[in-house]
Amino acid sequence: MAPSPRLSPALNVVVNAVQKAGKRLLRDFGEVEQLQVSVKGPGDFVSQADLRAEDTLRAELSRARPNFAFLMEESGSHGAADWEWRWVVDPLDGTSNFLHGIPHWCVSVGIERRIEADRTEIVAGVIYNPAADEMFWAEKGVGAFLNDRRLRVSGRKDLKEALFATGIPFAGVPRKAEFSQILARVMPQVAGVRRFGSAALDLAWTAAGRYDGYWELGIKTWDMAAGLVMVREAGGFVTDPDGGDPYAEGNVVAGNQALHGKLREVVQEGIAAAAAARGRTA
Repeated sequence: MAPSPRLSPALNVVVNAVQKAGKRLLRDFGEVEQLQVSVKGPGDFVSQADLRAEDTLRAELSRARPNFAFLMEESGSHGAADWEWRWVVDPLDGTSNFLHGIPHWCVSVGIERRIEADRTEIVAGVIYNPAADEMFWAEKGVGAFLNDRRLRVSGRKDLKEALFATGIPFAGVPRKAEFSQILARVMPQVAGVRRFGSAALDLAWTAAGRYDGYWELGIKTWDMAAGLVMVREAGGFVTDPDGGDPYAEGNVVAGNQALHGKLREVVQEGIAAAAAARGRTA
């Protein structure tokens, strides 16, 4: 991506950093069978590529903004506890896709600002898919963009015409019952549901209007940070199923103005049905 006059200095830093990390990841992606891989958790693998990308991002971002703290998927928190600004970094979202040779993965970096002692907001973010060379970026009050093209959420209004994205919980992961109940209620009402394996790209594609909405429960801060500001700056809505802040527990419902509320209601129904089923078997 060539430098854009719309990019703030901080976002320019992020774009340069994710391009460097992405270039390295692409090299590793071409040699995916040779990676030394260790199991991190159910269905979730950490590779040397992931760790190298995180090292690259931390080095580049620290050099440009040494006063910023970090929240990183692999190595956790770094910097002062009373930080004013923080990078929220997922060096490789879609790790399972990457390790299986599927070119649907990305580098995601959000910029978080502390407003009060116990309140923060994501003010900007970048989601980069190196395999497709697609650089999604957004900044509060500026807009959301793919490379240098402005993004808008889709204009569809009817559930029966809508295409949604979600994530499927791995075996043994909490909230699998909720997912099953939600999916059983969503599927009969919509044109389709997709699961491509990258929460960050699901949010970016919702901002781009490729998906009409997205829901997922229990995702991590670094999975959604950049995507939250992206959907909102593209004219969409992102909340938790109750209409609150998704950042608190990682429960996300995103969509355009017409569909967000409808999807949120269906997700609420599924969660309630799962709770009722648990009560009957307790």
